[in-house]
Amino acid sequence: MRDATFAAKVLHFYARLRAPRVLPEGVEIMNPHRDRRVRSYVEKFFLKFYGDTAPRILVFGINPGRFGAGRTGVMFTDPVALELDCGIQNHLEKRREMSSEFIYDFIGHCGGARDFYGRFFLTAVSPLGFVRNGLNFNYYDDPRLLRRLRPFILRTMREQLAFGACRDAAIVLGTGDNYRFLSALNEEYRFFGKLLPLDHPRFIMQYRRRRLAEYRSKYLEVFAAAADIQ
Repeated sequence: MRDATFAAKVLHFYARLRAPRVLPEGVEIMNPHRDRRVRSYVEKFFLKFYGDTAPRILVFGINPGRFGAGRTGVMFTDPVALELDCGIQNHLEKRREMSSEFIYDFIGHCGGARDFYGRFFLTAVSPLGFVRNGLNFNYYDDPRLLRRLRPFILRTMREQLAFGACRDAAIVLGTGDNYRFLSALNEEYRFFGKLLPLDHPRFIMQYRRRRLAEYRSKYLEVFAAAADIQ
């Protein structure tokens, strides 16, 4: 798919996305791309914002959450943001996700969705999400899960680089375990020249909401720096 658009490559990737079959007991996979209706929303989103061959800077979250990308198939995008900020009407339950609220507040200060997505691609270290006991579960929360996911993460990382990723720098959302894991992976495989970490949107909204403007400014600074590196 060398000459295909960024959108075509992403949609092909999501259509073939499969996690390891054997996971620790009690851990379940979230894969919204198996839902025909969700696939139609995802297709509309990517054809609207990625229907070209321009390279993008990759922005890595942790893994999809059950109220955001776990529903819509679009990273850091809940059904409300998908409709109001991205212009993709959908029939999903209009429930907000904290991470999505922060990201789209930030995107609004970047000039809006079209300008932002023309330069950046929001993804995750694990492009599939997980739940345990009905709650979000991160890929690094259980060492057994991480061991079984590592080949999957490596494979999907290489596939995403082939979309048309800028390789000089990538942004990592999550300054703790997410950044540590991706830094170690990048040290070993040299996917990117530099990783730029930021506090995760959920952490900001849950514990630092009163400092929202401060964190937004930091995001603007780091995203601008990533664009300047390329």
